[in-house]
Amino acid sequence: MPSTYTDNGGIELPANGEQSATWGNTVNDNMNIIDRLTNGVGAITLSGTTHTLSVSDGALSDGQYKTLVLGGSPSGTNTITVAPNNGQHIYIVKNGTGQTATFTQGSGANISVLSGTTKIIYCDGAGSGAAVVDITGSLDLGSLIVSGTTVTSTAAELNILDGVTATAVEINKLDGFTGDAADLNYAKDLRATGVTTSEFDILDGLTATTAELNLMDGVTATTQELNFVDGVTSNVQTQLNTKAPSSSPTLTTPTLTTPTLGGTTTITGGTQSWTVTPSGTNLTFAYNGTNVLRVDSSGNLTALANVTAYGTIS
Repeated sequence: MPSTYTDNGGIELPANGEQSATWGNTVNDNMNIIDRLTNGVGAITLSGTTHTLSVSDGALSDGQYKTLVLGGSPSGTNTITVAPNNGQHIYIVKNGTGQTATFTQGSGANISVLSGTTKIIYCDGAGSGAAVVDITGSLDLGSLIVSGTTVTSTAAELNILDGVTATAVEINKLDGFTGDAADLNYAKDLRATGVTTSEFDILDGLTATTAELNLMDGVTATTQELNFVDGVTSNVQTQLNTKAPSSSPTLTTPTLTTPTLGGTTTITGGTQSWTVTPSGTNLTFAYNGTNVLRVDSSGNLTALANVTAYGTIS
């Protein structure tokens, strides 16, 4: 009866009574295979875009290595087919090729090991439908140490980062922030109103109270109009109330200091109206619209009616 071989490692199983006086060679080969299966590290050189990782019955082969160190210069993503498809294997794979290495065994799932990364993969040996599984993709770790630093975050806390697209610079903008979500939402709503950073900075250093700011509510005056009160030191209305009205003012012992009149001056009282009009070198007096007296620069006096000298004025 011929020898048979194990599915996973290709270890030879001599039949009873076979290999008389030569079985030692088989045992030695098997021990070498077992050593490779348990502790072997194999350098696998890749080229092109395909490679077959085989397990040969009764002989040492690359597919028996426990650890696969991928090297070479593949021309692109390299598909590594594990053969035969009924062998179960656990591989530690370190990819140093500069290209992605994709492991396949059958029509089931495949696993890609990116360049510069290491994974532990499992080939299920299910025949034509065999699949390759990434063991490191679902490890249950009690603790995790990265570059000598123990990760203390829980899985739930780490999962908060799932889907985050912000950069480190953008995240660092929150450094020192002590507010809560409501504060951030308030800032968002404020921005939605169209307020810019420059406009918001105008409030920097403001010491006015809400009541003081509310004094501006409803003000329609322009900057120029507001500047009219520059220098005012007391109540404007009180000052205006002390002034004589422009219509029929009442003057108490007014003092006029050499007034200068320009153009026609009108003096009214009751139904009477006198106007004094300078024209050229003449000064003309009119009563109710009729010129009645004129004096020129030489002192000549012309009157519409009689001129009384040395009379009495009552």
